[in-house]
Amino acid sequence: MTLDQWKTVWQYYALRWRCSVDDDRERGEVSTTTVILTFILAGLALAVGAIIATRVKAKAESIPLD
Repeated sequence: MTLDQWKTVWQYYALRWRCSVDDDRERGEVSTTTVILTFILAGLALAVGAIIATRVKAKAESIPLD
């Protein structure tokens, strides 16, 4: 996927998220969409964090100390 495609996907889900939150506020409840999107975004954040940590650790271990 190109950066433009990721941007489009992100904008779609951000808009969907905002619409869901606004709709929930009016009704005073949390919708299934809000719960699912929260779960997906939290999972993505954990995955990105794990990837970054793995790469940083690998880079640190490759530095010669002698």
